[in-house]
Amino acid sequence: MSTEYKKQLDNLIAILVKEGASDLHLGEGRLPIIRVSGTLIPLTSHTALSRQDIKGILDEMIDDQKKEIFVEKKAVDFAYNDDNQVRFRGNAFFQMGKISIALRLIPKHVRTLDELKLPPILSSFTGKKQGFFLVVGPTGQGKSTTLASMIEIINQERLEHIVTIEDPVEYIFESKKSIIDQREILEDTPDFHTALQGTFRQDINVIMIGEMRTPEDISTAVTAAETGHLVFSTMHTNNAAQTIDRIIDSFDTRQQTQIRTQLSSSLLGIFSQRLIPRVSGGLIPTVELLINNNAVANLIRENRIHEINSIIETSSEQGMIDSNRYLADLVKSGEITIENAYLHTQNQKGLDRML
Repeated sequence: MSTEYKKQLDNLIAILVKEGASDLHLGEGRLPIIRVSGTLIPLTSHTALSRQDIKGILDEMIDDQKKEIFVEKKAVDFAYNDDNQVRFRGNAFFQMGKISIALRLIPKHVRTLDELKLPPILSSFTGKKQGFFLVVGPTGQGKSTTLASMIEIINQERLEHIVTIEDPVEYIFESKKSIIDQREILEDTPDFHTALQGTFRQDINVIMIGEMRTPEDISTAVTAAETGHLVFSTMHTNNAAQTIDRIIDSFDTRQQTQIRTQLSSSLLGIFSQRLIPRVSGGLIPTVELLINNNAVANLIRENRIHEINSIIETSSEQGMIDSNRYLADLVKSGEITIENAYLHTQNQKGLDRML
């Protein structure tokens, strides 16, 4: 029977690639659904999937260890390569007692900042010797792709030892000027914290952490940035100020002064991004960039995080990017509609002033 499920999976992946979709959603009792340019489209030419179909397709994608995790935890993260080396990041989970699978396409080619329509200033952070740089935003907004683009710049331009710690490994890098080691949680290391601790003994220059999940992860990452490493990571937050609050609030009150001090000196910047439907089709990022300077470092140390937004608004000459100004520029250049700008702003009055 497994060849039947393999054939089903291959057929669905072929449709996804042909339609230029970013995601494939499979669920018991419903049609397969793909996401194209942000819009969900049911595959009406397909039949609804049974529980047996879903289990058979999942068995094609995960090994015995992942199957055990799925049974025990009712959810599992995984990566999957098909025969044509089309790669996916996947998550299987239960909902209302039924099994669902979400697959995100990982392009083979690591796109450049220019191809991704991202601000060129991001490349300046790839030239740093040490410090902490975060890419933040909701799930599915291109954070991993942005980080991969920045890591690839280092790989092409600098002689460094880079390690990525991911769950699962997403983009596969080919070592160029740099050595790149990619470590996957459970496959190569039990957890993020153990892998991070190991970096202090592995002669590493650059660390990319797929996601920081615990205060221990954050603390070790910040310490690594303080001790001569260039550290990149992601968080599921909406903007720079919220990210700093989230980091500090994840520690108990006794540790918060220390983490504020560490963060104020080690932070390089925080880049926030979301993908918005483009008038001409497809998606385009809208962004915010905080660059840590003396004023920002003082606000972090003094716990005046609420004042960071006004620093970003008034520091464009230093390279900072205000999210509302960026949205307004996208509207004025005809890239996005004014309605989509209002849907994606976190400060409508501020956007009003700029339009």
